[in-house]
Amino acid sequence: MEPSADPNCIFCKIVAGQIPSAKVLETDEALAFLDVAPLATGHVLLIPKRHVAHLDDMNASQAGSVLRHLPALARAIREATGCAGYNVLQNNGRVAHQVVRHAHFHIIPRNEGDAFHFNWPAGKYAKGELETLLEKIRMALEA
Repeated sequence: MEPSADPNCIFCKIVAGQIPSAKVLETDEALAFLDVAPLATGHVLLIPKRHVAHLDDMNASQAGSVLRHLPALARAIREATGCAGYNVLQNNGRVAHQVVRHAHFHIIPRNEGDAFHFNWPAGKYAKGELETLLEKIRMALEA
C-alpha cells in the first residue's frame, strides 16, 4: 500500500492545506475542489485524500468512500452551472493523459458547441478476439 501522502504530489499538498483550493466538498476520505485550469466553468476534481496513483490501486472500500459522492457532486454542478450535461473523466497513466499521479475524477460541465471534444475512434474485434479477451478478463477477475 502506498503512503497516505506523497510530499511531491500537488494533490497531497492540497489535502494537507499547503496549497489553497476552492473546496466544494470534504470528508475524512475524499476532497472535491474546482479545477484551477478548467475545461469548462464548474469543472470539479474529486480525489481520495489518501495518496494512490491510479484507480486500480484503490481497494473497493476506498473507491466506494470516494465515489459515493459522485452523484451528489454531479447534481450540484448541473444545478449551479445550468449545464446541459457533463462528463465524468478518469485517467490512469501518462499514456491515458494522467498528468497528476494521484487518482482523481473530473466532473466537466458540458453545453452545446463548447470547446471540449473527444476523439473516439471506435473499432471492431477480429473474429474470435472478443471471446479470447473476455476469457482473459474473467480469469484475471477470479485471480
